[in-house]
Amino acid sequence: MFGGAMIAGLVYIQYQAAKAGNYAVDLFGQATAAASNAAGTVVGGATDIFQRTKAGWEKTTDGIELPSWLQKMLRTDEDSSSSGGSSGPEGSPKESRAGTAAAGATTAAALGYSTDAEEDTRSEEKAARDDQMMLLTKKMIEIRSLLQTVGQSESLTLPSIVVIGSQSSGKSSVLEAIVGHEFLPKGSNMVTRRPIELTLVNTPDAHAEYGEFPALGLGKITDFVQIQKTLTDLNLAVPEKDCVSDDPIQLRIYSPNVPDLSLIDLPGYTQVSGHDQPAELKERIAELCDKYIQPPNVILAISAADVDLANSTSLRASRRVDPRGERTIGVITKMDLVDAERGASMLADKKYPLRLGYVGVVCRIPQQSTGIFSRGSANITNAITRNESAYFSAHPEEFGPGSDLDVGTKNLRKKLMYVLEQTMAASLATTSEAIHQELAEATYEYKVQYNDRPLSAESYLAESLDAFKHAFKGFTESFGRAEVRAILKHELDQQILNLLAQRYWNKPFDDLTPPLIEPDLLSELPRSDPDNPLWHLKLDASSASLTKLGIGRLATTVVANALQAHIDRLISTSSFSAHPFARQTITQASASILRDLSYDTSDELEICIKPYKYRIELEDSEWARGRDNITAVLKGELRDCDAAIKAVESDLGGKKKMKDVTGFIDRVRSGEVVLEGDGTGGAGGFSSALLRKGREAVFLRDRAEILRMRLMAVRSKQCASKKNKYYCPEVFLDAVADKLTSTADLFLDAELLSKFYYNFPRELDTRLGRGLTPSEIERFAREDPKIRRHLDVVHRKALLEHVLTEIEALRQLEAREKRVASRGTQTKAPATGEGRRARGWGLF
Repeated sequence: MFGGAMIAGLVYIQYQAAKAGNYAVDLFGQATAAASNAAGTVVGGATDIFQRTKAGWEKTTDGIELPSWLQKMLRTDEDSSSSGGSSGPEGSPKESRAGTAAAGATTAAALGYSTDAEEDTRSEEKAARDDQMMLLTKKMIEIRSLLQTVGQSESLTLPSIVVIGSQSSGKSSVLEAIVGHEFLPKGSNMVTRRPIELTLVNTPDAHAEYGEFPALGLGKITDFVQIQKTLTDLNLAVPEKDCVSDDPIQLRIYSPNVPDLSLIDLPGYTQVSGHDQPAELKERIAELCDKYIQPPNVILAISAADVDLANSTSLRASRRVDPRGERTIGVITKMDLVDAERGASMLADKKYPLRLGYVGVVCRIPQQSTGIFSRGSANITNAITRNESAYFSAHPEEFGPGSDLDVGTKNLRKKLMYVLEQTMAASLATTSEAIHQELAEATYEYKVQYNDRPLSAESYLAESLDAFKHAFKGFTESFGRAEVRAILKHELDQQILNLLAQRYWNKPFDDLTPPLIEPDLLSELPRSDPDNPLWHLKLDASSASLTKLGIGRLATTVVANALQAHIDRLISTSSFSAHPFARQTITQASASILRDLSYDTSDELEICIKPYKYRIELEDSEWARGRDNITAVLKGELRDCDAAIKAVESDLGGKKKMKDVTGFIDRVRSGEVVLEGDGTGGAGGFSSALLRKGREAVFLRDRAEILRMRLMAVRSKQCASKKNKYYCPEVFLDAVADKLTSTADLFLDAELLSKFYYNFPRELDTRLGRGLTPSEIERFAREDPKIRRHLDVVHRKALLEHVLTEIEALRQLEAREKRVASRGTQTKAPATGEGRRARGWGLF
C-alpha cells in the first residue's frame, strides 16, 4: 500500500508538472527560451524519477499478488501516460520510439508531429506505411499539376479536396492550421471572390518555407504576409458588380512541415446580402461552389460547433451532390466554444452521417501567442497543436482513446492525406483511359497536319535565325562598292540640280507656288559670260557648296539608311515577319551597329575629302565622263517633269482645262490682265484650288523648258572641252561629284560595309541566341499563330505521353504496396474493430 501511494503521488506530480510546463510554454512562447528550457528540465526530471521508481516497484512486486483496486489504478496510469489524448486513424496506442521518430522525421513533420510539441510515437510499420502513402500522394499531385497544364478536357484531371463553408465558420483558420501560417485574405467585407487552388508540396530537404504563384511569375515568396497581400489584391481585383469569379488563383506552398495535398478554397456561403453587395451574390456563390464539389472531388465541409448541424450550409450543399456522404469529410471548428458533451455528440452525429466521419478541431491561436505570430513569419502549428492537446486532454471521457472520435488538426491532416490518396488512386483508371484517348487524337493531328515533324521553340528559333543569316549573306554578296557608289552619285546628282537651280536657273526646285503675279519669263534669264568675274564666282561658289556640303556625314547617312532599308526588307520576307519581338530586336541590332560605326566613319571620310575643298583638277577623261553622266541626269529629270505635268493635267480635268488655267496665269504674269488683290480667293472665273494647280503646271512647264535648253547646251561642241567650264557648269559640277564619290565609296566599303557585315550576324547570335532565356524563346515562338499551334500539339503529345508513363509507374507502385500489405495481413491475427475502422478508409 505504501508503494502504491508513492506511485500515485508521483503520477500526480508528473501530471501537474506537465500541465505547468505546457502553460509556461504557451504563456512565454519564444520570448523566454531559458524559462522554457527550465520547465522542460523539471518535466524531464519528474518523468525520469517516475520511470525509475516504477521499474524498482515492478521488481519489488514481482510475483506478489496486488489488490484489485491497485491493479486498476496502475492500468489507468499506464493508459493515460501512453495516450496522446485521441486515437489516430489506425486506432493503435502510441509508443515512444526515438529511433523511429528520427528515421521518419520528414513524414512526422508533414503529418503534424513536431519535436517542439510532442514526440513521433508511431510504430516502425506505421511510419513506413505513412512514408509510402506520402510518396504516392506526392506523385499523384505531380500528375494532377501536369494534367492541369494539358487542360481542354474535364476527364483529364485528378480529384482535389474542395473546402466549403459559410462565412465565419472557421474555414480559413482550418487551412492556415494545415499550412502552419496565416496567409489567406481577411477583411470585414467579402474578400475571397475567386477560387484558390492551393497545392501543398512537402520538401523534406528544404529549410525554408515559401510560396509561388505559377501564373504570375513572381518567383519564390518567403514572406507569408506578402502572399496574403497578393491574394487580397487578386481577389479584390474582381469588380463588385461581378460578385465572384470562377477564374482560379493558383498558389503552391513548399515546406518541410506540410503534407502533400491539393486543396481548393472557395468563397464562403452567405445567407443575406449586405446593402453594398449585389442581390444575386448568394446565388452566384452557390453556383460557383456547386461547380467545384462535383465528383470526383472530395468535399471538406466546414461547420462551426456553435451552429447546429441541421443549419450547416456546407453540409446542406454537400448533401445535394453527395447524398450518401461517401466523399464528404465533416470538420467541426470552434470546439472549445461549446460543452464537451455537445461537441462529442456532434462528432458522433448519426442524423447526418458521413462515411468519412467528422473531425473536431480548435484552430484558434491562443491569445498569449498572438503577439508572437503577428508578423505572419513564424509557424503557428506548434501553438495550435498545444492548444488543442490542452483542450482535448482536459476532457478524456469525451475525446479520449475510448471515445472513438477523431479530433485535432494532426488527425485532420492524416485523414486528408489518406482520403486524397485513395480518391486519386480510384480515379487513375478512368484518367488513364481519358489520357489514352486524348493521346490518340493528338498523335493523329501531329501526323496528319505536321507530318510528324518535331518542333520546339529552340529549334524554330535556330532555324529562323539560320535562314535569316543565309539571306543576309546573299545580300552582302550583292551589295558592295558599286552599289554604294551608285547610291552616293544619285544623292550628289540631286544636290547638283539644286545648286544649278539656285545659282543659274533662278528657280528653286521646291518652290511650286510662286505668287500669281510674279514675272518669270525664260527670256529674262541671264546669258553666260566667261569674261565676267561674276560667272567665275558663281562656279567657284557652287563647287565650294558641293565639297563643303558635309560629304562625310551625308555619304555615311545615305549608305547607313540604305543598309537599314535592306535589313527591313530581309525581315519582311523572312519568318521573323510574324514576330514583333524579333523584328524589333533585329532592327535595334542593325541600328545600334550602324550608329556606332557612323560616328567615326563620317569624321574620317570628311578628312579624306578635305583636299577637294581647296583645289580640284580634272582630267579630260573625267570631264567626258561627267558630260555623259549629267546628260543622263538631265534626261531623267526631264522625264520626271513631263510625268508630273501629266499628273497635274489629270487633276485639272484634262488638257483643255489646264490650257485655260495656265493661259490665264501667263496673261497675268505678262501684265495683260490686272488682278484686284493677289488672287488667293480665286480670279478669272477660276477657283483658288484650280489656280494653285495651274501655278504648279506653269512651274513644271518652265522647268521642262529649262532642262531641254541646258540639255542642248551640254550636247553642244562648246561643252566638249573642260576649258569651257564656265559655259557648262553642269558638267564641271558633275565631274567634281564623281571625284568625291570615288573617294567616299572606297572608304565606306572598307570601314562601314566590311565592319557591319562582320558584326551584324554575331550581334544577332547574342541578342536572339545566347542572350534569350527559355521563357523568352518560348514567347518568341508563340508569336506566330501557326507555330504556336504546332508547338501546342507537340507539347500536348509529349506531356500526355509523360503523364501516361507516370500513371503506369504509379499504378505498379500501388499494386506492389497492396501485395506487401496483403502478405503482412496474412501473417497477423485478425484485426480489431478499431483497426478495421482505420483500414476501412481505403474501401470507399
